[in-house]
Amino acid sequence: MTHAIRTGSLGQRAGLYPRGWMTWLALAALALLLGACAQTPGAQTPASARAEPITESDEPEARKRARIRLELASNYFEQGQTTVALDEIKLSLAADPTYVPAYTLRGLVYARLNDLRLAEDSFKRAQQLNPRDPDVLHHYGLFVCQQGRYQQAIDLFQQALASPVYGGQAKTLMAKGVCQVRAAQFAEAEGSLARSYELDAGNPITAYNLAALQFRRGDAAKAQFTIRRLNNTDLANAETLWLGIKVEQRLGNTEAMTQLAQQLGRRYPESREWASYQRRAFDE
Repeated sequence: MTHAIRTGSLGQRAGLYPRGWMTWLALAALALLLGACAQTPGAQTPASARAEPITESDEPEARKRARIRLELASNYFEQGQTTVALDEIKLSLAADPTYVPAYTLRGLVYARLNDLRLAEDSFKRAQQLNPRDPDVLHHYGLFVCQQGRYQQAIDLFQQALASPVYGGQAKTLMAKGVCQVRAAQFAEAEGSLARSYELDAGNPITAYNLAALQFRRGDAAKAQFTIRRLNNTDLANAETLWLGIKVEQRLGNTEAMTQLAQQLGRRYPESREWASYQRRAFDE
């Protein structure tokens, strides 16, 4: 798994954020989106009725057909069969034109196809149908952050996080933190990622970027704690090992630095990180 990309020296610019982060987050959140499929009411459902989920016994037939089609679409999307997924989404919306998760997934599909106008139209339509849906807000936030509209994205993430029943808090906090890094809001980003880490310490993207920000801020001891936990798992990669090396070098822990360097050279001999270590480019 790849966790991050460079944006220049940690001492100069934004530190690091995930390669392909929007795609990763979109796929990671699909389970949440699909979990809400059978429970998403139509646009005209009264607020009082939204307190209880629609179960199989009382789910309208049109909604059931739409949900099944969307489940197929999501499977195709995860497998990279984008156009097939789009066909299933069209069938889902033909069955129920008010089905919010279908518009959300359609936005993800069009974003992957680089049709930004249709992607935006899809997210906006989903938001019109259910303005407070945290899954819609999360995915729309990912999309607009990818377009460089950072403050709008952060606002959308914050609206999603305000939902008292939202189960994706950790992922949205991670997305918010990554977007804040891209907006050069480093202190705010560290706060978002730290909260995400409290909720899900096993997420490698959160751990890596939190450690990078801690290191950037000059708190090598905290960065050491965070990155060591990640490097002691099978999710460690060249980038996490290199960050660990720089942290241990900063703290003067020669033995720990050497052990990490041995892993880096053995596992990733062709990596840029190994080349940087051989040059002793600890401050690049």
